This record gives sequence, C-alpha cells and structure tokens, in this order.
Amino acid sequence: MPGRYGSALRAFGPNCSALIQRNLLTASRVPQMVLAVVVQPLMFVLVFSYVLGDSLGGGAYRQFLIGGIMAQTVCFNAMFSALGMATDCERGVMDRFFALPMSRTSILVSRAASDVAINVIGLIVMSVAGLVIGWRIGTSFGIAVGAYLLAILFGLAMSWVGAIVGTVAGNIQATQSLLVTILFPVTFVSSAFVPSARLPGPLREVANWNPVTSLARSLREGFGNPTAVNAAIPEPWTWASHNPQLYTVLWSLAILAVCVPLSMLAFRSRVK
Repeated sequence: MPGRYGSALRAFGPNCSALIQRNLLTASRVPQMVLAVVVQPLMFVLVFSYVLGDSLGGGAYRQFLIGGIMAQTVCFNAMFSALGMATDCERGVMDRFFALPMSRTSILVSRAASDVAINVIGLIVMSVAGLVIGWRIGTSFGIAVGAYLLAILFGLAMSWVGAIVGTVAGNIQATQSLLVTILFPVTFVSSAFVPSARLPGPLREVANWNPVTSLARSLREGFGNPTAVNAAIPEPWTWASHNPQLYTVLWSLAILAVCVPLSMLAFRSRVK
C-alpha cells in the first residue's frame, strides 16, 4: 500500500504537466474555446464602452469598466474546467485515464492549472483592448501586478466550482445550463458593469456583498481607476467596499476550502 501511494505521488508532477499541455492543446483546437477567451472579452469591452459608455459616463466609465470586465471574465472562465470535465466524462476519456497507472488527483489539479493559464491569456487580451480604448494603469508596477494576481486567485477558486459542476453533471448540455444559471446572477448582480449604487434596493444589498463586486473594486483600486462613475453618487459604505482586497482573498480561500474537497469527493464517486 505505501508503495502504491508513493508511486502515485511521484507520478503527480509529470501527470499534471502532461495533462495541462493536453488540456490547453485541446482547447486551442476548439473554435468556441478560442472565441470565449479572445473574442468574448473584446466584445464586452467594445459594447459596454462605446455602445453604452457615453450614457453611463463616457471616458470615466471606460476607466471604471475594465476592472469589472476582468472580474466577470475570470468567473466565466470556470466554464473551461466544467466543460472539460463533462466532455471527458461523456466521451469516455475519463475511463481511459482510470485504466492508466496515473495519479487521479492530477486530473482535477491540471484542469484548475489550465484555467489559470487561460485566465492569464484573457487578462492580457483585455488589458491590450483597454489600452486601445484609453484605459490606463495609474499605480506602480507592483500594485498593478498584485491586482492581476488577485484576479488569478479568484479565477482559480471559480475553476474548482466549475470542476464540481462538470464532474457531477457528467454531460455537456447539463453542465452548460447549470453553470450559466450560477454565473449569470453572480456576475451581473454586482458592480462589474454599473456601480451598485444604481441598482434597486434588494439587488444593491446583494451586489454590495458579492465577491465579484469586491474583486472589481480591488482591480480598480489596484489599477488606479475610479471606483464610481459619478462622484455625486458614491458607492454605499460596507466593510467589503472598504476592504475589497481582503474580502476577495477570504472569499477565494473559502471557495477553495469548500470546493477542492467536494470536487475530489465527486470525482472519487464517479471513479467507483
């Protein structure tokens, strides 16, 4: 028994490396995946900044928008882990993995690590798009890097949410429906696109304590962008709004603490 676990532990690193390469290569060959990473963020930036931007604050809104788009994108990129797990389950790829002498934990970990790489690419694309429309970083290099790392941490946490959904659902259609049902209210009932002060009463309270709101605010502060479009309509005061970085980290760690073991449990039940 010790030899078995020792062998699995030694195989973990090489297995993860091979699976990460496999996941990214597979994603790059699926046009829908490429569109989701590159085109979808660009569409959101262009639509919200030019179609709606002038009515919401013009140039100030464009500075406000980018942090929110980044927060929304790292959340939606959880779809990659979810669909990857569901696709492998549905097409029998997972059964082939189970028949190989490989670390099964590496299957889940490699999915999350692949999402990190995808999020990095997405953040780069959005940063370049933002620079084109006039967005600028007004803080030091170190603070800006810290903001990017916070977005990656939250994206990593959300990827484990996707891993649970994909593993439990086990097929592509159910996974898409379930995850969209989760992600749309989480991202849109927030200050990602409009200040929470503009939302109606009950939704405003939800948005104020939504971790997507705190992530968006953290990114705006980290990049030196405005946290409100109109100074005459300030954001409501909450502990989360005054400690957005800490609040985002706490939420990220809480999601990881819950979702990592639940993902492992769901995965083991599928193995059996």
